[in-house]
Amino acid sequence: MPYGIYLKIAGDYALFTRPEMKVERVSYDVITPSAARGVLEAIYWKPEIRWIIDQIHVLNKIRTTNIRRNEISSKIPTKGISDPTQAKDASVEGRGLSVTTDRQQRAALVLKDVCYVVKAHFEILPPKNPENKAVPNRKALEGKHLDMFRRRARIGQYFHQPYLGCREFPARFELLEDPTLIGACDPSLCGEKDLGYLLHDIEYQQEAETKKVKSSLAHFFRATMIDGVIQVPYPKFLQPN
Repeated sequence: MPYGIYLKIAGDYALFTRPEMKVERVSYDVITPSAARGVLEAIYWKPEIRWIIDQIHVLNKIRTTNIRRNEISSKIPTKGISDPTQAKDASVEGRGLSVTTDRQQRAALVLKDVCYVVKAHFEILPPKNPENKAVPNRKALEGKHLDMFRRRARIGQYFHQPYLGCREFPARFELLEDPTLIGACDPSLCGEKDLGYLLHDIEYQQEAETKKVKSSLAHFFRATMIDGVIQVPYPKFLQPN
């Protein structure tokens, strides 16, 4: 893509939970496209653009380890709360969550010492009210967003700490200006490997009037890794009918 970028993402641990595991968390073998998009959006997010993942380069050997993590077993009830952001709201009083009583220890199979290079590009989304806005210069707009992302990625700036599946596993990132610097993958990743079905992304459907999310639909794709490279298809729910 003409406005593509290469971002190196690494971390000591990662947990990209398989949805079929209900209680004990088990990670995918590699980073999912939705998790990679989350790292990009943590560095640079604007409502006018959407990041699309094109390729995932797996550099390090796939290694796993078992750990135990503290989780909570319940959620704060939100039924009947008119505005949870207002501290004086009478409907919020008396509601809370005790971490001490609701804490649970659960086992998790996580990845360790991960390193990926993500190739991605962004697309300009159509304006929400095109009749009230002048049509901008698309090429200039794309160049502006690309320059802003590169500037932030070079100096390690982000809106919130990027993480690898779970917030307790922070991600380190580096912008690769030259794609030839990606490097070779681990010898154990050479050849063709079938990774099975991998979570691609989640499609959210909103109500037309209130813009609230009314439903969500998970999309998967059959991932094949060839010499450490996974080709990610374009999201089907973003393709025009």
